[in-house]
Amino acid sequence: MQDTFAFIIHPIQIKKDVARKFPLLGKILTERQINFFSRFFPPVYLSEITGIRSESTGNEIKGWFIACPFTPPTMMSLPVEVVYQKLIACGRMAENLGARLLGLGAYTSVVGDAGITVAEQLAIPVTTGDSYTVVIAVEAIRESAKVMGIDLSEGRVAVVGATGAIGKTCAQMMARECGELVIVGRRSEAIEPVRELCEGHRAKVIATTHMDAIYNCDLILTVTSAIHEVIYPKHLKPGAVVCDVARPRDVSRRVIEERNDVLVIEGGMVEVPGPVDFHFDFGFPERKSYACMAETMALALEGRYEDYTVGKEIAIEQALEIGRIAHKHGFRLSGFRSFEKPVSDETITRVRERAQHNLKTWTPLKV
Repeated sequence: MQDTFAFIIHPIQIKKDVARKFPLLGKILTERQINFFSRFFPPVYLSEITGIRSESTGNEIKGWFIACPFTPPTMMSLPVEVVYQKLIACGRMAENLGARLLGLGAYTSVVGDAGITVAEQLAIPVTTGDSYTVVIAVEAIRESAKVMGIDLSEGRVAVVGATGAIGKTCAQMMARECGELVIVGRRSEAIEPVRELCEGHRAKVIATTHMDAIYNCDLILTVTSAIHEVIYPKHLKPGAVVCDVARPRDVSRRVIEERNDVLVIEGGMVEVPGPVDFHFDFGFPERKSYACMAETMALALEGRYEDYTVGKEIAIEQALEIGRIAHKHGFRLSGFRSFEKPVSDETITRVRERAQHNLKTWTPLKV
């Protein structure tokens, strides 16, 4: 029996993403109209994925992209049971196609109980891909610190959205590597348990509900479930790196438009092993994917047909395990992107030079 998987995606940049599959609808409908009509649209078959081949075993798998038509605002406005039913319908399509594992992408991975209910209603196992998202996000922070000349062991790192599944595990991993850790959440009663998990390691830990606290940070990893941006130019010091793992994005486009002295990356691209063809343009270069997609693929290559990352808790050990599995089969962090464009070495050099100049007149925020 061939190893297979399916992965659910949905519109994020609403008009642009709809136009990838339905050019005319993306052109003539407004974003508000798309949000409205998406409530009534069935799951959409997008493409067959071929050519994913393990570097370790030579095994090749096949997969499918399926679109949940709901946009993030739609998912937020509808009763969670209605969203579950749409995701289950997508899962049924995956089962009928022959998928043996289902991955939940972007907002479908965080809505409700993060995959538990969906998994209970399907005959095939489910993963959100969040464990490998943690691994790649932390690797991206390490690599971006290196290219920007930041000593991570002495640096100040912020995790925004630290009470979520991904943020909580990223924060715990960062607490073991950086000099000072600032964890940011919306509610003080939720952030306090995360602070306790992060205490007792290398980093001095500060827990806060105020976004201004990231202003003095060298590296910011942001992974909220907000449907609108939360980080603006005023929040960042010269030379700061922001690793934006959230979809929709946490970082306002104004940051790259107004701040040529900071580096914004999208959590890191993953190189997929083999002559992969997604047969669908989801905005990444050839043979590159999001980490959540890569987790689903790696599990299929490993033959691990079980619910893997579901629910609101991700153990560090689980993240490290999927990191080993993915590395074994040939998945790798592969460069940076920022607002759908590659980040070149020349861009990084210009940001460093501008930051060094602006730091001469920069004043830290008194906290």
